[in-house]
Amino acid sequence: MKLLDLFSCAGGGGVGYARAGFEVVGVDLNPQPNYPFEHHVADAIEFVKEHGHEFDAIHASPPCQAFSKTKTLHSNKHPELIEPTREALITTGKPWVIENVVGAPLINPLKLSGQHFQMVAEDVDGVLLKLVRHRLFESNIPLSAPTAFFANRGIQTASVYGAGGGWTPTHRDDPERRGGYIPHTDVIKRLLGIDWMTKHEMSQSIPPVFTEFVGLQLMDYLTRQST
Repeated sequence: MKLLDLFSCAGGGGVGYARAGFEVVGVDLNPQPNYPFEHHVADAIEFVKEHGHEFDAIHASPPCQAFSKTKTLHSNKHPELIEPTREALITTGKPWVIENVVGAPLINPLKLSGQHFQMVAEDVDGVLLKLVRHRLFESNIPLSAPTAFFANRGIQTASVYGAGGGWTPTHRDDPERRGGYIPHTDVIKRLLGIDWMTKHEMSQSIPPVFTEFVGLQLMDYLTRQST
């Protein structure tokens, strides 16, 4: 089964789908030298219009900055590509998934969090950290939610986005700091289950365990449709 990974970035989503059993091909407007599979530099929407029929399933992660909580921190304008992406996916007639951040205008999405998968890692000073990264998944096939959710009460929340990672543990209790503690890059890699990206690429990435969970449901749907 072949899956097209649109707006691929460095391949966090793609790796999850590969673990679910798909042959993955990525597309992004920018070169992605760390993407671990076949990759094309192209406009994602135009590419799916031309080549979507060649794939068994399609995943799309349109840029999320327009819907991110941090959008007010900068003056840049970002394109809102969810609706045109959805329209292009519908025309393919293939099973598809659109992923984005909380606040994006997705229709009846599945919400996944690091706490569904108990994503924790020990920091360099022995403190246990948890990942709380929420993502939404809209699909034209039914998607089921995980049966478990781990509150992980009392475990420090790790913020694995933004610049200036690798804060020392003393910042954890600094009242002048806001938001979660940003751990060392190696700890971020263990939290996300990613070991091939730069820190900036990880700040934009889907944890592979999310798309592996979705991908297994896609694979099951396609298998049942073919029998």
